[in-house]
This record gives sequence, C-alpha cells and structure tokens, in this order.
Amino acid sequence: MAKLTLNADAQVIEQAKRLAAERKTSVSSLFSRFIRVLAGGGGNGKPLGRLARRASGVIELPKGKGHKEVLADALKDKYRL
Repeated sequence: MAKLTLNADAQVIEQAKRLAAERKTSVSSLFSRFIRVLAGGGGNGKPLGRLARRASGVIELPKGKGHKEVLADALKDKYRL
C-alpha cells in the first residue's frame, strides 16, 4: 500500500479523527472509502447507505448536476465537510 500525505486545516484533521473514531476505523480507511464512493467504485463491497443509494440513480437528478456531484454533496452534508 502506498503512502499519501495530505495538508488540511487543524479543524478538518480533528473532524476526520473524530469521524473515524466514531465509526471504529482509521482516517486512512475513511478517506479511501470516501474516494472510492466519489469515483463510483462503491467502496469495499459493503452496502451503500441510504444517501448514497439515493444519489446513485435511484432518484431524479437535479438539472445541471451529475450523479457524482449529488453524491459528493450528500457525503459533505453527512460528514459535515
């Protein structure tokens, strides 16, 4: 597995650590799943949550927005990003 260094505000880093702890996972795993979902890969085989299902074709998309944008917005709202 390759290593990646990211720069973020201290508040974002604390939020990421808190979210990972709440989900009993690592920040790396949380980030990987987030990127896989945004890229359309669906993550690691786990079923998608209600918001992800709604944003991946089950709903009518707003005009001018693709499924990836709707999913990104839903994930930002869910994880308070």
